[in-house]
Amino acid sequence: MAELVYPPVIGAARALFKSLDLRFDIEGTENIPRHGGAVLASNHIGYLDFVFAGLTARPAKRLVRFMAKESVFRHKVSGPLMRAMKHIPVDRAQGEHAYRHAVDSLRSGEIVGVFPEATISESFTLKRFKTGAARMAQEAGVPLLPVALWGTQRLWTKGRKRDFGRNHFPITIRVGEPLRAAAGESVAQLTERLRDRVQELLEAAQRAYPVRPQGPDDTWWVPAHLGGTAPAQAQAR
Repeated sequence: MAELVYPPVIGAARALFKSLDLRFDIEGTENIPRHGGAVLASNHIGYLDFVFAGLTARPAKRLVRFMAKESVFRHKVSGPLMRAMKHIPVDRAQGEHAYRHAVDSLRSGEIVGVFPEATISESFTLKRFKTGAARMAQEAGVPLLPVALWGTQRLWTKGRKRDFGRNHFPITIRVGEPLRAAAGESVAQLTERLRDRVQELLEAAQRAYPVRPQGPDDTWWVPAHLGGTAPAQAQAR
């Protein structure tokens, strides 16, 4: 079936990013398979992360179907768009339905996008990963694609007003090599291996990030362990 909505939405997002003069540094897109199912698993630091993570699949000419909370699908504006782009609603009271939907999509050859932390990390460090991404990949027999985003929190994140000014923000994205479950590996073990890989990619993205805080009022987006004033993970909880 023709994709009538997703490509124009991507075009609109790219036009917005161009108007904001965002500076992209993306590496590892060759790891996105051109055919077949895969679970794209990314860290989560901002409200637009699904857009940025989805951009990694463009060179492979793929579209990512993201799992998102069901309330987004009820919104009068975002709802019709999310359904038309074939994203997957997640009702946390009935999560098994979304899980089965995702596994069926993977088996049919789709890339399904997941944020294993489940919610935005206000500390901008990795939280504990839920096991759903690894479970889906194992059941559907598809690889996990680890992704790390950095800089996206500066545009719009939890507890901060969105900043869509022409600030030339850098956005750094790293995509790792596909992970597959080893023989006899449990879902918990695969989940921990996935988290370790996303952590490595996140640290690489942070090292490559071309700017540092510009004064004491610009440290909120930097984790405490890197000298910033973002809340420590325990405080954020």
